[in-house]
Amino acid sequence: MPDLKSIVDKQQAGARFVISAPMLGLDLVAFDRLARTWIANGGPGFVLDGIPFRKVINGQFFIQRVTVKRVLEHT
Repeated sequence: MPDLKSIVDKQQAGARFVISAPMLGLDLVAFDRLARTWIANGGPGFVLDGIPFRKVINGQFFIQRVTVKRVLEHT
């Protein structure tokens, strides 16, 4: 599984791309927690750019993937 840094570093500044739970080898609960921190604080080298895609499991919504935009430098 590629790590988050390698996924982000492959993108050009300004590029929009998707990060998903399977890409990082995370279950939905772990990815949801991580994605919520990105929503609040931005991510390392990207900002959110769109509405997160959620999946319903047992009546609860979990973030499954997010669309992000690459920024010039890692934060």
